[in-house]
Amino acid sequence: MSLKTINAGLIGFGLSGRYFHAPFLSVIPGFRLKGVFERTKNEAQAFDPSIENHRTLGSLLDDESIDVVFICTPNDTHYSYAIAALEKGKHIVIEKPFANNEAEASEIFALAAKKGLIATAYQNRRWDSDFLTVQRLISEGRLGHIIEFESRYDRYRPIPVTNTWKEQGGVGAGNVYNLGPHLIDQALVLFGAPETVAAEIRTVREGSAIDDYFSILLGYRDKLVTLKSSLLIYHNLPRYLVHGSKGSFTKGGLDVQEETLRQGVLPSEENWGREPADRWGTLYSDAYTGIIESEHGDYTPFYQNMYDSIVNGAAPAVKPEEVIRTTRVIDLAFRSAQENAVLSFL
Repeated sequence: MSLKTINAGLIGFGLSGRYFHAPFLSVIPGFRLKGVFERTKNEAQAFDPSIENHRTLGSLLDDESIDVVFICTPNDTHYSYAIAALEKGKHIVIEKPFANNEAEASEIFALAAKKGLIATAYQNRRWDSDFLTVQRLISEGRLGHIIEFESRYDRYRPIPVTNTWKEQGGVGAGNVYNLGPHLIDQALVLFGAPETVAAEIRTVREGSAIDDYFSILLGYRDKLVTLKSSLLIYHNLPRYLVHGSKGSFTKGGLDVQEETLRQGVLPSEENWGREPADRWGTLYSDAYTGIIESEHGDYTPFYQNMYDSIVNGAAPAVKPEEVIRTTRVIDLAFRSAQENAVLSFL
């Protein structure tokens, strides 16, 4: 029995469209990358000549054969593009941040529900090798009851890059919106909604127009979760620092999928997402102290779930309520930093 074909469209073909979505949509059975909205360039056709080019958003959305669109554009366009796509009857996947605040996110989900369409966020870092490894160790009880959890996602960009919207001030700009959703979503997947949120958000680089450092503390009754990111950290270590009643786990480095995709390698290649041994983490406990081989990272399940949601009515892997709570944490983090206060999540 042949698979039903789901026609996908990309709004934007920058880093996200070209190196994340296009490769997966090209190799996962059941998907066809039919069209891309690029105002002036033809990079989608360089990737695959069969992809149709659209010079306007309206042209892409007017294609009735396209079932789902992936919104891969600057953050200040996510809300308006999402509403436009839903009004045209398209399922939508929105790059992080899903929306710039909880109110916008709620409006998007309300319209999707009214139209009987799927709206979800591309929280691909749930399928990173390092996160999958931490998740497994916690679920297996090898760390015991978690007391303290710290996750960092750092980069070293000491000189702000002026030719990208990510480094320009404005609505939805800054590191909290860029890397924050990854860290927040992972923490909430592991531990659920916190009781409190506190944050410090700063600009630490000379000449920077955005917030490029943050420390977000999620307070739970029985644990403290710290999420940090800076664009002025030369060495991303540790990536994870997890302390439990039975042991501790530390890990550095980043999942290999992004760097592999940037090299033009398709995710259908053998040993996809296998992390080199020098990035594996270390478990410290009475039962065992030593290196822990990382799980294989693979973003394919996100797309397979999206296909199953559209065709068979399965629940999205990244659910509306999960997206809402991530946007709420971001809203509270900015408020906390402004007011220098610990705020209730509820």
